[in-house]
Amino acid sequence: MKYALIGCGRISTNHIKAAVANHLEIAAVCDVVPEHMEAVLAKHGLEQDGSIHRYTDYKEMLDKEKPVFVAIATESGLHAEIALYCIEHGVHVIIEKPMAMSMADADRIVTLAEEKHIKVCACHQNRFNLSVQEMRRALESGRFGRLSHGSIHVRWNRNKDYYTQAPWRGTWAQDGGCLMNQCIHGIDLLRWMMGDEVDEVYAQTAQQFHDYLECEDVGMAVVKFKNGAIGTIEGTTNVYPKNLEETLYLFGQKGTVKLGGKSCNAIDVWEMQDETEHDARLKQGFFEHTENVYGNGHTSVYADMIEAIEQDRAPYIDAKAGHRALEMVLAIYQSAATGKPVKLPLGDVASTDFIGRF
Repeated sequence: MKYALIGCGRISTNHIKAAVANHLEIAAVCDVVPEHMEAVLAKHGLEQDGSIHRYTDYKEMLDKEKPVFVAIATESGLHAEIALYCIEHGVHVIIEKPMAMSMADADRIVTLAEEKHIKVCACHQNRFNLSVQEMRRALESGRFGRLSHGSIHVRWNRNKDYYTQAPWRGTWAQDGGCLMNQCIHGIDLLRWMMGDEVDEVYAQTAQQFHDYLECEDVGMAVVKFKNGAIGTIEGTTNVYPKNLEETLYLFGQKGTVKLGGKSCNAIDVWEMQDETEHDARLKQGFFEHTENVYGNGHTSVYADMIEAIEQDRAPYIDAKAGHRALEMVLAIYQSAATGKPVKLPLGDVASTDFIGRF
C-alpha cells in the first residue's frame, strides 16, 4: 500500500518505524526543512533508498505520488488544513494529536471524511498499549460494574531546550500548552474509559515555570460524565527533574485498576471481584517495555488503518475520537479562562481564543 509522511519532526521516527513494520511502500516524505527528512530516513537506514522521494510541498507530493494514505506529523496548527486537503483529494489520513486546534476545523474533518468516504484516524496510539487493552476488555465485559470515578495524571517534564528546538511549541496558534500537547493522550483514555459522554467540565490552569511560552504548564480539571461517574485530570510539564509517570485509575463497584509507567504502559494494581487465573497473573504486575514516552502503539495504529482501508470499515481510533479528545482540552481551557463550569457539547471554541491568557 502506497504511503507518504508529511512532517519529519520529533514524532516522525515512530511513523517511519510503523510504516516499515507494516511493509508499506514508503513513496515519499515531506518537510519544509530538507535536513529533517534526511535525519529521519537515516535513523531507519533509508537515506540511500532512491524509491523514497523528498518534497517540501505536500500538495505537490500528493499530486505526483498519489499515495493511498498519509500520516500528518507537522506542528499541530497545520494538522487540520493539511488533513482537509488530503480528504478533499481522496487520500486516507492518520493525524497526529491534536486532530485540529478548533472545534470548527474538527467538525469539518469529521463531516468531510464522511461525505468523501475517507478513513481518518486520530493518532491516540496509547489506546493500543497492552495494559490499556486489558483494562478496556474488562470494562467492555462489564467486570468493573457501575463506575464510581476515574483519574488521569500526566506528570512529565519539558525544559527550555525542548521548546527552543521548535519555536511553534507552546504557542496558542500552533500547539497549546501541556494539556493539548503532552496530556491529550491521557485525557483521551480517561474520556474513552468513562463512557465518552460528558456533561460538564470545571478546570484551573496556570503557567508556573515556563514564562517564555504563551500557554499553561499545569492544569487540573473535574469532569462530570453523563453516566454519573466523576473524572479528574492532572497534567503538567513541571515535574523536576524528568518525566515521572502517566497513570490512569478506574474505580468500579466490582473492580479497581491502576495503569502506570511513563505512558500507561504498566499495570500497577489489578483487583477484580470475579478473579480469574488471568487476573491473578495481572495482579502480580505487568510492564510493556517502550523506547520512549510515545510507546509502541504507532505500529498497531498503522496495522489497523491498513485493515480499515482494505475492509472498508472505520479505524479503531476514528475522527470522532480525535474530535472528543480535542473537545475535552478546549473545554478545560474555556473553563479555566472564565472561572466557570463548561457544558458539553462545546460550541465554536479555538485555542487562539486564549491568546494573552498568561
